[in-house]
Amino acid sequence: MEKEVVRTNKNRELTELALLKAVDDLIEEDGFENLGINAVAAKAGLSKMLIYRYFESLDGLIVAYIERNDYWINLEPELPEVANLGEFVKKLFRDQITMLRNSYTLRRLYRWELSAKNKVIKELRERREAKGIWLIDAVSRLTDWPKADIAVIATVLTSSITYLVMLEENCPVYNGFKLQSETGWEELEKGIDLLIDNWIKNYRNA
Repeated sequence: MEKEVVRTNKNRELTELALLKAVDDLIEEDGFENLGINAVAAKAGLSKMLIYRYFESLDGLIVAYIERNDYWINLEPELPEVANLGEFVKKLFRDQITMLRNSYTLRRLYRWELSAKNKVIKELRERREAKGIWLIDAVSRLTDWPKADIAVIATVLTSSITYLVMLEENCPVYNGFKLQSETGWEELEKGIDLLIDNWIKNYRNA
């Protein structure tokens, strides 16, 4: 009986992975806009009834896919000591750049988010917002700095990074920075590091 349960759980895990892989492939081919339950099932070589069984709906499958791939939703950082705050914050933004630049499907997710309005997008934004507020609150408690000031620098940097990475696909240069080269992004990362250093220095000297 126990072996049968293990086998059933393993089959479910493999089926879910196959469906999630099919979603990933279809997004890379056509974007989120053209995802359909029949297309996903055909791509995975599975019955569409399995989507309903394990994810309840196509939206449920998309949510599961996003949960596995979105940077901010999956972020579970261990908060640093105050003395190491600068390096902690710098790493957050460097990792955002790396993940977004290396993931075509994640960039398609952001593009879809800008052009769509539905339950999945609403839930994604709410969860990402909750994680952002949690981080802002955590840094504020750690430093006694005003939440509003932390939120401003976080908002400017996260949105700028997202915009520039999205722009990279079709725009080789922005304000002199070569977006389609590693050198250009290294220069941008150094600039972000400098902004963070100056921001922290100003508060410590206030």
